[in-house]
Order: sequence, then structure tokens, then C-alpha cells
Amino acid sequence: MAAAPAVEAPIVADIPELSIDAGSFRCLAEMTAIRHFFVDNLLGDLDATTAVAESTDGGVYPPGSVVQLVPSEVMVKHYPGWNAATRDWEFFELDVSAEGSSIRNRGFVDVVNKFGGNCFGCHVKAEPKYDLICEQEHGCDPIPVTREMIAGIQAADPRCTE
Repeated sequence: MAAAPAVEAPIVADIPELSIDAGSFRCLAEMTAIRHFFVDNLLGDLDATTAVAESTDGGVYPPGSVVQLVPSEVMVKHYPGWNAATRDWEFFELDVSAEGSSIRNRGFVDVVNKFGGNCFGCHVKAEPKYDLICEQEHGCDPIPVTREMIAGIQAADPRCTE
């Protein structure tokens, strides 16, 4: 596969860089399920990520947080100051197979969902207290699939082996 495009956002020199590659993303069933989505933390702070995800009042996700609804689309939270426009989130479009994940696109300008919509363009509509996380009552545009359809897509994650 071709190398992932460079991130569009300016990176501040004194901000620690997260090491993110295709191996950073794994089977949804190996992540922590929260309502209808999944979370992880690349820096090992899963308890803090889970606490924000479970909160009905919102909150700011800690660096390293991974939020995923379906296998091919991911958000990763960078350190504070990484990109003010995206509230330090980076979006990823993945190709997934039984062999694992590969990054098709990353950043925020050119990352689109399977329906042709820009991921950041939708997530930026979330009420600020939800830190760009979209759920039905968070202010984001609805996606044209039901929860049942999403559950089927999640269950069919080809990276998961029994």
C-alpha cells in the first residue's frame, strides 16, 4: 500500500509526538466497548479515556485516546497544543483485513467516511463539552445507518479472529 499522506496540521515543536502507525489499530472486540462505540489508549491511560467516554456530561479525552465506531474510521487524541483547530484530534481512514490495518488517509482535511462526508466537518458540530465525539444527542449530523447496521459492521471486523 502507499504511504499515508502527511498530517495537514502544523505540529508544535515542543509537543511530544505520538507514535501512530497501522499497528496502532486493532480488532474492535479487543477494545473497550462504551455504549455503541469502542475506546482504547495508545499511552496506556485507558481508565481516563473510559471515564470520559462513560460520562454523560462530556469531558476532554486524555492524550493517546482512541475512539472508534466502525473498523475503518478512527480518531486519536494527541497531546494538548498539537492542533487547536481539531482540539488535538487526528482522524484516520483505514483499510482493514484479516492481516490487520493499513492507513489509507490521516489528518483532518482529506479524511472522509464511507458516505463521502468529511469526518472533521461532522465532528466539529459536536457540542464543545463532548470533545468532538458524536453521538445522537451531541449536535452532529446523523449518519445514514441504524444502530443495528452499525453493530453488524462492528461484528464483521475482519481483524478479529476467534
